[in-house]
Amino acid sequence: MDESGVATVKVNLGERSYPIHIGNNLLAKRTSLLAGLDRVSHAVIITDSNVGPLYLDQVSEIFQEAGVRTDSYVVPAGEKSKGLASAESIWNWMLDVKADRGSFVVALGGGVVGDLAGFAAATFARGVRLLQIPTSLLAQVDSSVGGKVGVNLPKAKNMVGAFYQPCAVWIDVSTLRTLPQREYLSGLAEVVKYGVILDSNFFSFLEEHVDDLLAQDPAVLVSVVKTCCQLKATIVEQDEREVTGLRAVLNYGHTFAHAIETLTGYNQWLHGEAVAIGMACAAKLAVRLGMFPEELAQRQESLLSSLHLPIRIRGLAADKILECMMRDKKVQHGHLRFVLPTTIGRVVLVPDVSRQQVESVIDEMQDLSL
Repeated sequence: MDESGVATVKVNLGERSYPIHIGNNLLAKRTSLLAGLDRVSHAVIITDSNVGPLYLDQVSEIFQEAGVRTDSYVVPAGEKSKGLASAESIWNWMLDVKADRGSFVVALGGGVVGDLAGFAAATFARGVRLLQIPTSLLAQVDSSVGGKVGVNLPKAKNMVGAFYQPCAVWIDVSTLRTLPQREYLSGLAEVVKYGVILDSNFFSFLEEHVDDLLAQDPAVLVSVVKTCCQLKATIVEQDEREVTGLRAVLNYGHTFAHAIETLTGYNQWLHGEAVAIGMACAAKLAVRLGMFPEELAQRQESLLSSLHLPIRIRGLAADKILECMMRDKKVQHGHLRFVLPTTIGRVVLVPDVSRQQVESVIDEMQDLSL
């Protein structure tokens, strides 16, 4: 961390390497931020109807005060904007504002905006530079880092997309203060995920700082976000495009989660909430398969519950979830594969899990209080 309180994590990918700058009130440090960007003459800012009124003017001024031509586009907030229709609208608008290969797409918002704007940057003119400014916790610790961009199809989440690394990521944890409480808590699911899959000490740190996390203590948030970014960078550096299978560990809980989101039309659960349920289901599946102790599954559930995250499925039949899972990108040759824990801090990719085992877990994880 430098003298101004900014922590920097480097994602080392050769010519595609980039810095992640993390701090409290980071966006107020305008000069130092722009100094790290090369040859910016046109900034194309893409945001949504929730984030735009809060931060669009501030981010626009960062570029305008440096003499950079700035245009902005606002999409409706919500997962339903992350589709091909929105991407096409952005492409046409970028033509209208005379964007070209020298332009610079700025993704200002949460995961939906980051994925959508990143997809537009990856595809417009066969690729223009991308700056991620994530304003949700989920985006700060996960989706803004690593270069996955894309859009949803009606039948499958994130099925159309690309690996497209940003040139930089600016993370200002002060933006989390304007995040709805439910959105903030949703992001904590991805934070917990990193502890389960990669770092038992970090998991213990989270258990010890539940009250600080719920209170959004700035120093704790900078530390947590930095650790998550470091852990993800380590994985991305080794398996940028999911070739070796190592990066698949980042999908812990997501096979269940994506099915839950898809079947509920992306409007019942926030992504992190679905991931929390998915992690609880994955841990229970690992217990059923005899590879994860029940007491560790309970420990994970306790941490998720203490952070006010859901851990049970509501009103979705096992056969429907299984049918949806079979369309998941992680299915290979018609066989289900799951990322499952063996202990806190380590997960493995388990191929060819039987449908019967998965169905039994789904039935066991139903919320019977409804």
